[in-house]
Amino acid sequence: MSITAERKKDLIGEYATNSGDTGSPEVQVAVLTERIANLTEHFKTHKKDNHSRRGLLKMVSQRRRLLDYVKSRDEERYKKLITSLGIRR
Repeated sequence: MSITAERKKDLIGEYATNSGDTGSPEVQVAVLTERIANLTEHFKTHKKDNHSRRGLLKMVSQRRRLLDYVKSRDEERYKKLITSLGIRR
C-alpha cells in the first residue's frame, strides 16, 4: 500500500524543481499519485477495507488541494504536471 523508499527517491528526483527539493507541490503530488495508485490496486482484491478507503479519500483531497494551489500560481506548471502524471481533470 505504501511506496518503497527507492521508488519515492525516483519520484523526488524526477519531479524536483532543484536539487534537494522534497517539498515542492510537484513532488508532493507525484508521491500522492503513486500512493493513490497503489491503494486503488489494493481495493481490487480487498473490497471491504473501509479504513483504508478513508485514507484514500483523504489523499485524493490533499492532492486536489495541492493541484489547485499550483494552478492558482502557474497555469503552465499545472498543465505540465497533470499531463506527466496522467491525471485527468
